[in-house]
Amino acid sequence: MSDLLLIEIEGAIATLTLNRPAERNAISDALREELRSTLDEVSLTPDVRVVILTGAGKSFCAGGDVKGMQRRLSESAGQVAIEGWRRQQRIGTLAATLHSLDQVTIAAVNGHAVGLGLTLALACDFIVAAPQAKFAASFINRALVPDGGAMYYLPRRVGHQRTKDLIFSGRFVDAEEALAIGLADVLAGEGTLLEDARAYAERFTSQARGAIMLMKSIVNRSFELSLESISALESEAQAISYISDDHRASVEAFFATRQST
Repeated sequence: MSDLLLIEIEGAIATLTLNRPAERNAISDALREELRSTLDEVSLTPDVRVVILTGAGKSFCAGGDVKGMQRRLSESAGQVAIEGWRRQQRIGTLAATLHSLDQVTIAAVNGHAVGLGLTLALACDFIVAAPQAKFAASFINRALVPDGGAMYYLPRRVGHQRTKDLIFSGRFVDAEEALAIGLADVLAGEGTLLEDARAYAERFTSQARGAIMLMKSIVNRSFELSLESISALESEAQAISYISDDHRASVEAFFATRQST
């Protein structure tokens, strides 16, 4: 494990900190792979119920590494194309891993979440924004298109028209506007981002992980599937829940409480 990504597990909450503050936590190839593999490891940790993703220093994540863009200018077009395709596959896998993680995920956005940094925040279940947070789908400023699934995640948060506004203009959205348009879920206090993110996380830490895992797997697909398909998935998930240890414990506790009153 390198120092590109800091990991802290406290009780049921794991906090992952992107740690390239001098580069505004831009996602290098090494950081991308370390974050993905760490998410895989954390997903196998049964006691962790919530994963918080944040950035060291003043930025959440400035997106892709511009130095890599500069290097590509001198490479052959054919090499750039095939290597770019490979890189995009890895970027998409990282965001999808975050999106489908079977724990609750929270992006604690401490500063700029730009380009791929915005995509990573959007891939999380919830976004808690510091007062100084700034969001931008800045791809257009480099004559690029959003990647990593951004054009999947963003419309589901802010709708199609706002998505067009944000991705066509590349403009910045401050924390208050982000909250108003549904891009962020919680506006943290000044200097209390992680405390507020962890307090928000606490509402999920005592809930049955299996039930949340099943719900998340369905809700994440709810816009693509028919009512009949969603109902069928709910039935399957409920049948699994009926025989879970958490369900048994909950029912037994309910009747134990009634009998004692």
